[in-house]
Amino acid sequence: MNRNVIITCALTGAGDTVGRSEHVPVTPEQIATAGIEAARAGAAIVHIHVRDPETGQGSREVAYYREVVERIRESDVDVVINTTAGMGGDLVLDPEDPTTFLEGTDLVSGVERLKHVTELLPDICTLDCGSLNFGEGSLVYVSTPDMLRAGAKHIQSLGVRCEMEIFDTGHLWFARQLVEEGLIDAPAMFQLCMDIPYGAPADPALLMAMVNQIPEGSVWASFALGRMQMPWAAQSVLLGGHVRVGLEDNLYLSRGVKATNAQLVDRAVTLVETLGAKVAAADEAREILDLKPRG
Repeated sequence: MNRNVIITCALTGAGDTVGRSEHVPVTPEQIATAGIEAARAGAAIVHIHVRDPETGQGSREVAYYREVVERIRESDVDVVINTTAGMGGDLVLDPEDPTTFLEGTDLVSGVERLKHVTELLPDICTLDCGSLNFGEGSLVYVSTPDMLRAGAKHIQSLGVRCEMEIFDTGHLWFARQLVEEGLIDAPAMFQLCMDIPYGAPADPALLMAMVNQIPEGSVWASFALGRMQMPWAAQSVLLGGHVRVGLEDNLYLSRGVKATNAQLVDRAVTLVETLGAKVAAADEAREILDLKPRG
């Protein structure tokens, strides 16, 4: 298998994981340090969420993003910066009165979700390509076609690469539509997000079917949660894709053994090389994704 495989490390996410592992980074300094360590371990891309340092909950605060991004850019490592733009889509409904929004709702426009991207101009930012019943209860992640088109246009105008996050098969259908409408610059970048309740299950046959729907000339990666993280990395490599690992998606190195981001990246490096591929360095990832060289 003579090709370069990009490893992305998703450093912290926005899920309720802080109390489950002492290794989940919370403050901007901790998140930046985790990104630097992941890059040294072999990650070409770091995927960044930020959290409120006081509560540990996910945040949209631009100042937190600024500190993380500046610390990584000023470090001695070369790594591609990928910030989420998924925060601001949470709608928690009262199941008895769905016109009432409950605590936990954080719902803003597609462009408002991009304030930190507009200011900091990361190499890549994400675009969650559809709405989703997000697990049990009454939380709906809201990302409508109108919101997505507005967000895609804004990302394109900034010259930032758009990573389209695909949580279900209909999301992939719409992402293809964005590509056909010219709202996504080439090469189109797809992240197939499997095993998130209640989106696409972590089924290898479904992954292959989704991969077969990705437009020719695109770049794609995939991940799954928890114990499926490393098996899914292997599936992705074997099907011609790239890899995502990190504490956003999985807290353990093995049963009962809590991981750091760098340890998960190191495990992914071993896996990629065992399968006969080469781990892409940051400059090689930029070439694959047609990104600007590091400034």
